[in-house]
Amino acid sequence: MRYQRTVHPLTRSEPPMTFEVPAHAGKPASRIRQKNEEAILKAAEIEFARHGFKGTSMNTIAQNAGLPKANLHYYFTNKLGLYIGVLSNIIQLWDSTFNTLTCDDDPAEALTRYIRAKMEFSRRQPQASRVFAMEVISGGECLTEYFNQDYRAWFQGRANVFQAWIDAGKMDPVDPVNLIFLLWGSTQHYADFATQICRVTGRTKLTKQDMEDAGDNLIRIILKGCGLTPAI
Repeated sequence: MRYQRTVHPLTRSEPPMTFEVPAHAGKPASRIRQKNEEAILKAAEIEFARHGFKGTSMNTIAQNAGLPKANLHYYFTNKLGLYIGVLSNIIQLWDSTFNTLTCDDDPAEALTRYIRAKMEFSRRQPQASRVFAMEVISGGECLTEYFNQDYRAWFQGRANVFQAWIDAGKMDPVDPVNLIFLLWGSTQHYADFATQICRVTGRTKLTKQDMEDAGDNLIRIILKGCGLTPAI
């Protein structure tokens, strides 16, 4: 069984989809600048995840970053620019990991690596994942530029990798598009719905071991559903 999709050329590596972040431009990069930008983005992740875009103020972000408000505007022109910076960060991390999958890979090994990487992102950057989820749920207006024709072509290229594995008999004939949605949703669930998971299981927070165990379980379920043998 073959799932018919619009064909785009398969390449060994695809450039990650990105969109321009309106951070302060024209200034030379420096260690201090990088450190300050990281502090600002981290503080912004937490505030946007807690209060959403409308409920977050630049003053609060500046206080949590340990910087004067004027410094925030030096790096990010306004709150929207900072918000898009947070979204861009997590998207680029997710997409760069997905771009490592190629049609020449062993699908069991490639999917195992990908699931582990996504679970590690959910463990290390849960706030950024929640910001992305909230933006999409609210209509994704700030992602309009990102979810364009180039993105759809990029996504189709990723789906074509799975189709190539299917055509080569490396895995069972599952729908590549829905498999990608399953991979995204299942791995990001542990960041976006951590509160629910903790309350249901009686935990105060998800530990590194919890995330590793959950990742192992996802690997078994997803790989077996694709007719693959997990190496765990």
